[in-house]
Amino acid sequence: MCFRLSSRDFVRLSLELHLFFLRIMKEHSFFLQAGFLTRDADLANQASQFREQYNALLREAVNLANGNVSNVVLSSGEVVTDKTLRAEEKTEDLSDVPFDTQLTTQELALQSGLANPLLRSAVSDLNQRTINLTQQLIQFKTLILNRMLSGDLYTFNFPLLIEHIRREAIFYVEHLQRLQNREPVNLRQTIIEEKAFWDRIMSEHAQFIAHLLDPTEVALIDTADDFADLFANLRDRIERIDQSIFPRITLSRLITEETTATTGIRDFKAAATEGILADQIRSIIIPLLGDHVLREANHFLRILENPRSLQ
Repeated sequence: MCFRLSSRDFVRLSLELHLFFLRIMKEHSFFLQAGFLTRDADLANQASQFREQYNALLREAVNLANGNVSNVVLSSGEVVTDKTLRAEEKTEDLSDVPFDTQLTTQELALQSGLANPLLRSAVSDLNQRTINLTQQLIQFKTLILNRMLSGDLYTFNFPLLIEHIRREAIFYVEHLQRLQNREPVNLRQTIIEEKAFWDRIMSEHAQFIAHLLDPTEVALIDTADDFADLFANLRDRIERIDQSIFPRITLSRLITEETTATTGIRDFKAAATEGILADQIRSIIIPLLGDHVLREANHFLRILENPRSLQ
């Protein structure tokens, strides 16, 4: 079944998407910035500029969002968590890169409400500017990846991580373009697409965690490897099914299994982030990365538990 977007839904869905993804893009820019060697200061500066531009867009989105987004999203832990502020503060101490913690505090105080359709024009303008900036970021990530794979650039980030964050940026742009075009929402197809995308993301998160942990953290590495295999299997199952004959009961069962798996990796990420913040886990995982992947799990879980929040 398809649902056409009202102006009210357009405003709400756009701002909810921005509250999640603008922070994600800002942090991607930081992860890129922190991964370069001194010889590549020009690339680090470009990444820093992206980070500052996304911070400005996020501040604008937060100001527009107050009273215009759903409590389902604000309470999901995808916008900020109870660890975000601490993770930013510790990451700033470790990296000497300043973070806008005042903005994080403002996000923690956001209130839900019925979206104001009169914000349609302002939100559409924000959407377009975000599309333009994110297309530039995609090009930047592509440049970095190509130079890494050709042996022309060294960074502390894995090539797969660059592919991973590039994929997320493309996904963000696609969502914004659909909103800008007021495309009808086919809820069933949207859920399937979200599931396939986030299955891959969750699997790769687990792989990154396993490879960034100290080799002595055997139990945590084994758990991360198990989650990587679990989500790869879940993604493979939905992609092997002929969507034209995909029965509702099969989708319902898969979502139930998915919710259990995502709750598990969410809890694993939350515990690991606390351990990193408390200096109790040996790793080279910067604290903000822990909170970053936790928010993405929370986002996926919200979609699984409240699929109608997508329309």
